[in-house]
Amino acid sequence: MKNIAMPIAALTLATASFSTLAATEVQSAPAGQQSIGVVGASTTGSLSGLQSELNAKATQAGASSYRIIGASGNNQLYGTAEMYK
Repeated sequence: MKNIAMPIAALTLATASFSTLAATEVQSAPAGQQSIGVVGASTTGSLSGLQSELNAKATQAGASSYRIIGASGNNQLYGTAEMYK
């Protein structure tokens, strides 16, 4: 029975949606979570593109949520986000 259960569990995890693993943007520091650092990103696109870049970097760093603390620029946008876990 164990021989069957392990492959099924592995297959279930492998086919699960990884969108649930992405960091969530928050507007203030989440209760019960601690800051794990700051991440920065830049893009030549729109603010939503910058938001996506910051999300990807926060997710890659293992954050469960992030808060954008600054964004600026004209043709090149720069942004900073604090990460929480």
